[in-house]
Amino acid sequence: MSILKGKVAVVTGGARDIGRAISVGLAKEGAKVVVNYHSSEAGAKETVHEIKSFGGEAIAVQADVSNLEDIQHLKAKAIEAFGDKIDILVNNAGGLFARKTLQELDEPFYDLVMNVNFKATVFVMQAFEPLMGKGASIINLSSQAARDGGGGGSSLYASSKGAVTTFTRAMAKELGPKGIRVNAVCPGLIATKFHDDFTKDEIRAMVAEKTPLKREGKAEEVADLVAYLASDNSSFVNGANFDINGGLAFS
Repeated sequence: MSILKGKVAVVTGGARDIGRAISVGLAKEGAKVVVNYHSSEAGAKETVHEIKSFGGEAIAVQADVSNLEDIQHLKAKAIEAFGDKIDILVNNAGGLFARKTLQELDEPFYDLVMNVNFKATVFVMQAFEPLMGKGASIINLSSQAARDGGGGGSSLYASSKGAVTTFTRAMAKELGPKGIRVNAVCPGLIATKFHDDFTKDEIRAMVAEKTPLKREGKAEEVADLVAYLASDNSSFVNGANFDINGGLAFS
């Protein structure tokens, strides 16, 4: 039985890596999916094609979710495609962009990291919350870095994800009385292009060896957790930040 049948989901940054796995995973459970992307147009089209290949429904919408006008464009396209009721919102858009020490940081880089990782989460939630009602679910993507400070040169990334973690708890209190649940997922080392680009092979191997399960995670494993949090199976779960890191770090 499809646990999300008839529901409408919006996934920011839904075109590649964890976002793509989430988009496909929600669709496999029956949700109609709005796949947001910024620059990954080809990936978004591939994601939508994959969803349609097994009979799912999806559209791709380009929007820079750190820009408030673009967020309104995303909202309008979602309503145009699937109506004015949103059941699931996944704030996945984010990035590390570069590893920089304290002395290498500058204001434009600060603005980039904080805007994409935190500002976007805040204002996407603000835009879509009026379309969400009792039983709806918001899932934010935080990170293990929010708790342990991240690897070398990721101070702003870790801090922005720490803000997401705290905002998740605050919104769980504010939106809970409306029947809207807000939770976050905090991945550790997941085998994605993110780490292909920003983490050295020897560091990845070391972290995997230190992990009790002795491996990196898979994007699909994160997607499975998101699907659970999006469903009524987690109807009393609210304000939680779920670790998914193979046992490397505990709450």
